[in-house]
Amino acid sequence: MAKVKGYIRRKSMLYVTGVEYGDYTMNHVLGCAHGCKYPCYAFMMKKRFGKVSSYEEWLEPYLVENTLELLDAEIPKLKNRIVSVQLCFSTDPFMYGYDEICEMSMNAIRKLNEHSITCTVLTKGLLPIELAELSSKNEYGITLISLTEAFRKRMEPHAAPYKERLAALRALHDRGCRTWVSIEPYPTPNLVRQNLDKLLEAVSFVDRIIFGRMNYSREVSSFLEHKVFYNRCARRVIKFCDEHGIAYHIKDGTLTELEDD
Repeated sequence: MAKVKGYIRRKSMLYVTGVEYGDYTMNHVLGCAHGCKYPCYAFMMKKRFGKVSSYEEWLEPYLVENTLELLDAEIPKLKNRIVSVQLCFSTDPFMYGYDEICEMSMNAIRKLNEHSITCTVLTKGLLPIELAELSSKNEYGITLISLTEAFRKRMEPHAAPYKERLAALRALHDRGCRTWVSIEPYPTPNLVRQNLDKLLEAVSFVDRIIFGRMNYSREVSSFLEHKVFYNRCARRVIKFCDEHGIAYHIKDGTLTELEDD
């Protein structure tokens, strides 16, 4: 198992997220070892504001050692405002191969649940089956943009293999947990040739699907039919979800409804 690069301390932990489908969030790790090669908004922002200086530094995560202390101080002040807390928007709570990060995430979720605060989790790692023992209101999700492992190795080189990621999510579903999947950033055909229907069938057991385009990418912009492509994909996701009784959210800017589509 990998070890974190080191430890940092912060002055606050819980904050309101600006993401369209989010409420409150927490980020108790600086950096992410998964090393995603498509444009990572979290990395770009941390680099822009001087939190990390390079991609290589981003790959060596630091754990916020006073995470639980901060939650103890902030939960009593905020719990009446919070609908849910998402782990995480600028890092990964179950970073593949990092037991110490996973343990801190579990302890944070337990603490929030003890105060009747629901947690929503998103990871490219492996969701622990022990999550099934926590609040039944929690929601557990994975990012899954392909079933092609060669593409995963190229674009998400240090994240969990797709099959393992999906199996961990399915195991929680089978234990009665609420599950979801983020199909974002979905790649255009010039990045990988794949069948969206097969991907949707693989996650047909989940309660919610979020679908979004790939942003900040020259490769996507160079694909001349990218707007038409994303319109068709978004409509296919909507149709699939309606047919299977799955809740869905199409990220802003993905469905543009071109007249010539």
